[in-house]
Amino acid sequence: MVMDVHVRDLRYFVAVAEEQSFTRAASQRLFISQPALSKQIRQLERSLRTTLFERKGRTLRLTPAGEALLPHARRLAQDWEAALLAVSEASAQAGAMVRVGFQTRIGRGLVPAVTARMHQRLPGWKLVFRQVSWADPTVGLAQGEVDVAIAWLPMPDTGALSWRVVAREEIWVAVARGHDLAGLPMVPFADLVDEPFIALPRTAGAQRDFWLGTAARPFPAVIAGEAETAEESFEAVAAGLGITLLSAGNADIYHRDDIVCRPVSGLPPSELAVVWRTGDNRQFIDVFADVCCACSHPMAPASPASEPKA
Repeated sequence: MVMDVHVRDLRYFVAVAEEQSFTRAASQRLFISQPALSKQIRQLERSLRTTLFERKGRTLRLTPAGEALLPHARRLAQDWEAALLAVSEASAQAGAMVRVGFQTRIGRGLVPAVTARMHQRLPGWKLVFRQVSWADPTVGLAQGEVDVAIAWLPMPDTGALSWRVVAREEIWVAVARGHDLAGLPMVPFADLVDEPFIALPRTAGAQRDFWLGTAARPFPAVIAGEAETAEESFEAVAAGLGITLLSAGNADIYHRDDIVCRPVSGLPPSELAVVWRTGDNRQFIDVFADVCCACSHPMAPASPASEPKA
């Protein structure tokens, strides 16, 4: 008797089969660690009592059993995604509720302003905010945990997500109060490249690289530790373990007596965006995005139009 198989494991199997790589599937499609992905595939193989992949050197291929499973797994995963969307839409309509994901505190007066305008545009609807770990760069969207998110770019560039930029803010750095750079009015990024950094988890992908300033570095960052939330990051900074980059607005929101924040020169600004699943055409998604853009104008210039990425 074959054990029941989780749809999640089938989705993982499809990703590995299509990417022909555990590494690419884990980091670019599923946003989990490679060991965790390998463990789930092994569990799926045990459940099915067969081998799904054969590995010859660096080449990964489907076995005949894997080839037979693939079209069925694709269909089941797609049907489940459609079912999740249908359930989410029905729940939203019945409860008049929009689930909004976020990773760092939103602040900036955005939440009360957006809430008030949403009540005007969609009377009776309410916003429910859910914090998601940095380990999930889709901010809960990939797993259907939220309907929409307010998040810092970059998002995974897979085509599965679309977004609109609602604000742009300069990059600052947070250091312990006794740090040598704490007394500078502005810190050139060149002065930070040798410093140990508190990084986002590896599964954060492009976001991890952005907040390490990777594109502007002559060599990789020194990683002193990882944090899954802003609170964890600032605790590490206050303890003198390393430094971290943050947006100008968050420097104010997360103000602490044991941390000093200073503007950084030599880096592009950060971008705050409304993010949703590509193809999610529910009316309240468009309304929420429009309202966020309208409410953000006093903060910073907003993008004039939707910016889906493929």
